[in-house]
Amino acid sequence: MSGEPKKRISYFYDANIGHYHYGPGHPMKPHRIRLTHTLCMNYGLYNKLDVYRARPGTREEMMQFHTEEYIDFLQRVTPETVDQFVKEQVKFNVGDDCPVFDGLFEYCTISSGGSLESAARLNRNLSDICINWSGGLHHAKKSEASGFCYVNDIVLAIIELLRYHPRVVYIDIDVHHGDGVEEAFYATDRVMTVSFHKYGEYFPGTGELRDIGVGKGKYYAVNFPLRDGIDDESYQSVFEPVVKHVIDWYQPSAIVLQCGADSLSGDKLGCFNLSLKGHANCVKFVKSFNLPTLVLGGGGYTVRNVSRAWAYETGIVVGQDLAEGKDIPPNEYMEYFGPDYKLEVKPSNMQNFNTREYLEKIKVQVIENLSRTKFAPSVQMQGK
Repeated sequence: MSGEPKKRISYFYDANIGHYHYGPGHPMKPHRIRLTHTLCMNYGLYNKLDVYRARPGTREEMMQFHTEEYIDFLQRVTPETVDQFVKEQVKFNVGDDCPVFDGLFEYCTISSGGSLESAARLNRNLSDICINWSGGLHHAKKSEASGFCYVNDIVLAIIELLRYHPRVVYIDIDVHHGDGVEEAFYATDRVMTVSFHKYGEYFPGTGELRDIGVGKGKYYAVNFPLRDGIDDESYQSVFEPVVKHVIDWYQPSAIVLQCGADSLSGDKLGCFNLSLKGHANCVKFVKSFNLPTLVLGGGGYTVRNVSRAWAYETGIVVGQDLAEGKDIPPNEYMEYFGPDYKLEVKPSNMQNFNTREYLEKIKVQVIENLSRTKFAPSVQMQGK
């Protein structure tokens, strides 16, 4: 570790994020970002980070990807006026999974603002790595909400990165397929999207091996469909070689990494069996390429484990091992971390349905597809 140059790391946090509430019984809890931040601060990580509160994303910025009509709706609808927007709710897929709650639009401005400002800092070479745990909302589409996501901060950040970077690679380790991001860049060779996810009778139902992109983007969408119960060793055996091939072949000049924590063992909506270390290993591996990198949150529905993972991964980014298994430092949310008060997420004894043969077969196919891409595509920068 000592041999590596000191990285300039920017960390974005807005204290208001924890005030928003999707409603009783809803699995998405923005409060998890507050818990993550509290752990990061109590571990003293702020000494190695530049901590910022981002300027909120504006409607104009959101409209670089989303339609004006959809952003107008998000800006105008409130729990009080929701009955006046019955047609729009159907049209924009707002309802059960993606409810209308107090401050919905402000919530979108916070998550998108952190990702946009991160991208701008990377572009201006002011930071080497940026972290926005409030971001990573990968299901949102051009004109509809989906899977608890309303505004796709990842797509907005990548559009910003493309102003300066000829090629950007997007890597997604959420248990769910990164469908919104893949769809946004499905027909271009300037973004390669790489998603490792549960596939088969599982939300959002996309992301099979054969989905590889279209037109200019053919072979620039990479999907690694996985089965229930994948453990650290199996995950690492496919993640590292695939990502290494992607970086070697595609030669991106920036990376966006979505760290959905619902791939951890014991997640309320997940079905994987990764430990804290196994999940964080992906962050460590991506960091080792020493490219400008944006690290984002995403899914994660067992709040105490999400915050453990993202705090630990913030440590990985700054080069500080928070020594898994050690006692969590005293903090105002201690009750969340009982009964053991340790920084660990242990795997369970669930069965791993990903056989070695299955993983090998998919890996061979994925790498074969990659070899069909032109080595580092020639890119014409469009004048803005």
